[in-house]
Amino acid sequence: MFILGISAYYHDSAAALIDGEHIVAAAQEERFSRKRHDPDFPRSAIEYCLAQGKIPLSAVDYVVFYDKPLLKFERLLESYLAFAPRGFQSFRMAMTVWIKEKLFQKRMLLDELKALDSRFQGEERLLFAEHHQSHAASAFYPSPFQEAAILTLDGVGEWATLSSGIGRGNQLELTREIHFPHSLGLLYSAFTYYCGFKVNSGEYKVMGLAPYGEPRYVQTIYDHLIDLKADGSFRLNMAFFDYCTGLTMTNARFAALFGGPPRQPESPLTQKEMDLAASIQVVVEEVVLRLTRALAAESGLSNLCLAGGVALNCVANGKILRDGRFSNLWVQPASGDAGGALGAALAAYHWHLGQPRVRNSGHGDSMQGAYLGPEFSQEEIERALQAAGARFQTLAEPELLQACTQALRQEQALGWFQGRMEFGPRALGARSILADARSANMQSVLNLKVKFRESFRPFAPSILREELANWFEMAVDTPYMLLVADVLPSRRRPMTAQETALFGIDKLHVPRSEIPAVTHVDYSARIQTVHAETNPRYHALLSRFKAETGCPVLVNTSFNVRGEPIVASPADAFRCFMGTGIETLAIGNCFLRKEEQSPDLLNNYTERFDLD
Repeated sequence: MFILGISAYYHDSAAALIDGEHIVAAAQEERFSRKRHDPDFPRSAIEYCLAQGKIPLSAVDYVVFYDKPLLKFERLLESYLAFAPRGFQSFRMAMTVWIKEKLFQKRMLLDELKALDSRFQGEERLLFAEHHQSHAASAFYPSPFQEAAILTLDGVGEWATLSSGIGRGNQLELTREIHFPHSLGLLYSAFTYYCGFKVNSGEYKVMGLAPYGEPRYVQTIYDHLIDLKADGSFRLNMAFFDYCTGLTMTNARFAALFGGPPRQPESPLTQKEMDLAASIQVVVEEVVLRLTRALAAESGLSNLCLAGGVALNCVANGKILRDGRFSNLWVQPASGDAGGALGAALAAYHWHLGQPRVRNSGHGDSMQGAYLGPEFSQEEIERALQAAGARFQTLAEPELLQACTQALRQEQALGWFQGRMEFGPRALGARSILADARSANMQSVLNLKVKFRESFRPFAPSILREELANWFEMAVDTPYMLLVADVLPSRRRPMTAQETALFGIDKLHVPRSEIPAVTHVDYSARIQTVHAETNPRYHALLSRFKAETGCPVLVNTSFNVRGEPIVASPADAFRCFMGTGIETLAIGNCFLRKEEQSPDLLNNYTERFDLD
């Protein structure tokens, strides 16, 4: 039975195809359109999924949309009525879009699907899941657990901003919700906006900025913005927010509380923004910990599954694991709205149709390492590189790994394009830029000359799973880069009194461990464990690097620049290679050096994409 899941029309549209409970393919539309967080109907992603499944759309048994548009419309109307007459301008703008398009979303979807395949007869085969139902299904059904507590947190779905419940076998029951406008995700986004970053894009910057600051505003947040209960339930004081009635996240009262207007985007960061980031991160962690402790006590279960945009806060995830209320934690790697497409398909199969859950019983998860996107044959890669005018060598794998290891040891950035593309926001060794984690200046070089992004942003380590306990304070698999842990004390570099006294961004350039390029200023790291079973070539590269250097760790960052979606095709990879400071590129069995390319192919990448 083939089921196609779709998420669209808000941000991060995506498609996912399952055959029974087996995940055939999943991809975000942005990777094909090259438009960051593309919200449009995921035509290209659907076409890819169907091609991977070798079926036409007319052969799909069900198509499932990830939320219920009419419930969203109800929430919109009731919210504006509750705050009327305030917010009329925002209401008028929203109504124009809804009345023209979104109110008739079922018809829009059917028209788009029929445009893909005129034989598709979809009226009775088009289903709609609720938003948090999709998140919960994406969290539980692919997990390795037959029984688990479930927690989903995001900005808002239809009404719910948080849901919790229990999954057993193919059954999934959500028993508790918190409703809009009270939202942990929107609270975090309010601080994202106030700190001068883009909402629904820059939240991870706030998380990365937090260790540079001091949590000076925590009590202010508790006193004025959020009423937090012992079980993690909460209400926000809407007098300080503008997202219900206006066009911004915060208002003048919020600005007065924190001593001035929001930071202008791209203006210099100050200690204030660092302290605000540290403060909201502490608050979010406390809310999440109270929620998970209450859920553990109520359910009596030892396993927890997470999804929703807040589940991408890997610092909070690490705190949940270390808290010990749950023995095992599994986070959906595509936790945001893109993952809703997969969750919708799985919810239809297991929940709506009652089909059993068999495939991952007693095994690992069913996400296949999140390598669910397109791949390219060696012939296709060579043809694309030749068409682009690239100069390359085609090497057998041992020679390719040797060339890559040599480049990394020379502190060169390596573009790494291998196998199927990742599903979700993290590059996991399929569409990655790699570098030597031992280099003291690599973090700054990659940020400024390769990624063209803010200097404070940290990089993540990839490590051989079998070496994890020798380098980090972590003992569990973390293949999706969604858990944070500290570098072992034995690997840290002692700090001088002068270095310890540094504040804010001045901490950035102080090496803190044997792997300074991936050690954040608080000794933490967002870790990816690499497994031979799911990514054998990347595992082989790390093994080769360890054999030559004694270090099983590499810097792993996404193969793109700021504001660009992760590269999807060989042509994308070569353009990014030629527009940045990446010195070498391994794409399939092809190896490229920047100095060997025609200077005519160099391009200015800094203005190619809108800043995120």
